[in-house]
Amino acid sequence: MAYTRITAAEAAALIKDNAYIGLGGFTPNGVPKAVFRELSKRAISEHEAGRPFQVGILTGASSLQSVEGDMANAHAIKFRAPFSTNKDFRTHTNLGEIDYEDTHLGHMAERLRHGFYGEIDWAIIEVSDLEEGENLCKAYLTSAGGIAVTIARLAKRVIIEYNHFHNPSAKLLHDCYEPGECGFARQPIPIIHVGDKVGKNYIEIDPHKIVGVVECNIPEEARSFKAMTAETQQMGYNVAEFLVKDMNEGRIPPQFLPLQSGVGATGNAVLQALGQNPHIPHFEVYSEVVQDAAIDLIQKGIITNASATAMTVTNETLKTVYDNMRFFKQHLVIRQSEIANSPEVIRRLGVIALNTAIECDMYGNENSSHICGSKLMNGIGGSCDYERNGYISIFTTASTAKDGKISAIVPMCSHVDSTEHDVDVIVTEQGVADLRGKGPMRRAKEIIENCAHPDYRPLLREYLRIAEKGHEPQSMRAALSFHDTFMKKGDMRLTDFGDYLK
Repeated sequence: MAYTRITAAEAAALIKDNAYIGLGGFTPNGVPKAVFRELSKRAISEHEAGRPFQVGILTGASSLQSVEGDMANAHAIKFRAPFSTNKDFRTHTNLGEIDYEDTHLGHMAERLRHGFYGEIDWAIIEVSDLEEGENLCKAYLTSAGGIAVTIARLAKRVIIEYNHFHNPSAKLLHDCYEPGECGFARQPIPIIHVGDKVGKNYIEIDPHKIVGVVECNIPEEARSFKAMTAETQQMGYNVAEFLVKDMNEGRIPPQFLPLQSGVGATGNAVLQALGQNPHIPHFEVYSEVVQDAAIDLIQKGIITNASATAMTVTNETLKTVYDNMRFFKQHLVIRQSEIANSPEVIRRLGVIALNTAIECDMYGNENSSHICGSKLMNGIGGSCDYERNGYISIFTTASTAKDGKISAIVPMCSHVDSTEHDVDVIVTEQGVADLRGKGPMRRAKEIIENCAHPDYRPLLREYLRIAEKGHEPQSMRAALSFHDTFMKKGDMRLTDFGDYLK
């Protein structure tokens, strides 16, 4: 069965106002691009003609400018889930224009199966290769998995983006597996080792749902993360030293445990520091993403096996993987996000979770998504999937931002994503706060003395002194004084608790 070849503009023209669209991919990688570049143009034309045009967008994780940014600028997003890091999307969401549900990445596919988002009108899947059949289409994914298996099965209609930028050998990395429904139909996910493959290397699509194949050759809209600074390098060093200490004291087995590292410059820095530490044995990664640093460490043999939902890498690094596929297929697996983020597997493997915070409070609550309570910065992603279920749950953050005007250690978080019950360790460039086995007051002192910037330690100590006594002392009048002072005066260091206790 030969599927109809259509242009990206023709595909975009098929999508109607108020449609819900599910996409393959995870982070900017593996996300279909050609159709959405035309869809945002169409949205502008429709609005100029006075016709409504908005769609719902459902993805595995964050996506890219062609999807979120351009569509947000065209005022064409009605609803979005589950995660975003795009600046333009953030701007329009904070203006109240977009209905955005920030949810755990590991839950997304199951929420779709349970009908929480209603019917999925379209699935758009980027592929590196395609086997066209009368009764079954085998679609081979590119550089990411995401929720492709689930949306391809649930969607009423499917558009395939056959992107020739990707090497067909990408299929050698994929493990496409979808759990059964809750109840007796759901068997344990049979992953015992990081590199286990339990599914197929393609996704199955009903060929009668495929309305067209869009051929293109578009590079990934890849992000190159900021270079390491002295600050991020020190955080990486602090994490490595903490893990070495835990291993020496018998809390981490001598063969070490798999690591998960969140997306961004800090995650890259931590992996590089671990790779350079002579006391840490060669290790494995079970994570949402592998970044450039991880690919480099796999090549060097320091990371022996890696499992992820995406290669969130530059195009140059992606080419390195494709050019050396005989090697990488033995050491790297790309999964669907609900498997990569499965609590069952994370807990079984004993994954050490490493994620980045915007701020932490003195009792260990963590905020990774909102600025001063109200303004979206990015979604929570899969951090809570790992932190809640990890063997050790670690958050990293620089102790200050905006040239010291903002403290990342505050009396009370302005928004909470991971509660104190799920945070074991906080690391800044100042040091490490090990919160395990400590009640609130001991946790507070550990965080203030080891993680807060020296400019803020006196203020944080003073807050503890004025807080109403109890199991977890707080002053309801002064708890958000750091944030309030920043919004009024532009510098948290100018906080005067007397202004809040009158």
